[in-house]
Amino acid sequence: MQIKTDFLVIGSGIAGQLTSLELAKKGKVILISKDKIKEANTFYAQGGIAAVMDKANDSFEKHIEDTLYAGDNLCNEEIVDEIIKESPNVIKRLQQLGVNFEEENSSFKLSKEGGHSRNRVLYYKDITGQEIENKLFSKVKDHPNIIVLAYHFAADLIMESKLSTVESDEKRCWGAFVYNKLENQMISIGAKRTILATGGAGKVYLYTSNPDIATGDGIAMAFRAGATIQNMEFMQFHPTTLYHPYAKNFLISEAVRGEGGVLKTIKGKQFMHKYHKLKSLAPRDIVARSMDTEMKKDGVDHLYLDISMKSNKFIKNRFPNIYKKCLQFNIDITKDMIPVVPAAHYNCGGIKAKVNGTTDIDNLFA
Repeated sequence: MQIKTDFLVIGSGIAGQLTSLELAKKGKVILISKDKIKEANTFYAQGGIAAVMDKANDSFEKHIEDTLYAGDNLCNEEIVDEIIKESPNVIKRLQQLGVNFEEENSSFKLSKEGGHSRNRVLYYKDITGQEIENKLFSKVKDHPNIIVLAYHFAADLIMESKLSTVESDEKRCWGAFVYNKLENQMISIGAKRTILATGGAGKVYLYTSNPDIATGDGIAMAFRAGATIQNMEFMQFHPTTLYHPYAKNFLISEAVRGEGGVLKTIKGKQFMHKYHKLKSLAPRDIVARSMDTEMKKDGVDHLYLDISMKSNKFIKNRFPNIYKKCLQFNIDITKDMIPVVPAAHYNCGGIKAKVNGTTDIDNLFA
């Protein structure tokens, strides 16, 4: 079976859906997801999005400085500069599409997370990702120029150099071979432009915050097609996933520490002051390594995060989803410490692309 379109977008998280909505202004779009559409890393994101929205107390320069420091000065400064300066416009675009962020007196409520020197994280309760994914999909599913195909697994890119009908050595992409899981059928989707929005590879690790779909398919497809892959050794570990045998992949948002939560040893003693001046709000790599050191030192398999010093009302209002989830495992975070452990979280590396998404394969974007 063959299908043709202007744009093929592979992946249905915030990147895939937002890109589809923009491209639909220019032509026909097919958006595919290997599971149900909302089963993406985006849906599980809790904390929020960092952007300079409070010019009186923050600036692009401070956000850039924090980012370069958190990235051990290995970041591409040009890209950091461009993305951070563009971020307020992206927030406005999300709002135009119906995404809600917490507000007070007509101003954004801004949270603080690790590595940030200012409160600049916009959020919606503790389910920011769900809010974004739901609102974007409400626009995507009704758009006349977008066809949504769930349970369609991209198997490989269609490369010009491998087509029997064309004699060519060009690194040029013309869509993808896709497995329709519902019909047990392979199809080819021909596209003038193909966009990989396929997320990371957290499931390479035994312990990860990522859902089961995060298996690095897009990166692998691009690699097989000859695209440059870089920085794959930089896997960020989130310091605080819930430690419980039945709590699969459940994240305890960094916003908990942003609101005053502190990390403690198995004996209930604070320890982050020994490792960094920002204590429990140090950058993630520092916090995760410090926790690993403490766990090995004491021979234990988890530590604790304590937010119980805050009022019951505050905790239930600010972290309703985390409160309910922990309660399922008989952990009342209004009075109990939360057992936590670091887990693979974010692929910092991947397909080499410019800020506009172009890769070193023609017609292939990431």
